[in-house]
Amino acid sequence: MQLNNYETVFILTPVLSDAQMKDAVDKFRKVLEDKKAEIINAEQWGLKKLAYPIQHKSTGFYNLIEFKATPEVVAALELEYRRDEKIMRFLTVALDKHAIEYGERRRKGAFNKPKEQKEEVAK
Repeated sequence: MQLNNYETVFILTPVLSDAQMKDAVDKFRKVLEDKKAEIINAEQWGLKKLAYPIQHKSTGFYNLIEFKATPEVVAALELEYRRDEKIMRFLTVALDKHAIEYGERRRKGAFNKPKEQKEEVAK
C-alpha cells in the first residue's frame, strides 16, 4: 500500500495546563502510531495569538505533526480531532514533493539564519 506524506496542524484551547496539553498531543501521536503511521517530525509552536477569535478565545496552543500514512489513517485522526473538545481547529494536508523538500530543509535549519546574515543577503 502506498504511503503518502501528510502534515497536520492543530490548535488546542489555551485554558489547558501544561500536563493536559502534553496528554492531548500524546493522544494524537498515539492514534497515528496505533494505525502504523510513521511520524517524521513533531513540533510544539506554543501559545500564539489567533487571527480571529475562536470559541471566544484569542490565543491557542499550536502543534504540528508530519507523518507518512494511508488516507484511512488521516480519516481516523480527524475523527479523533472532532471528538475532542480541547481542539479548536485542525488542518491536515497531503504534501507534494516540493513541500516534502521544504520541510526537510526547514528541519535542518536552512531558514533560521541569524539576523545579521539576513541583512547581508538583503544588501
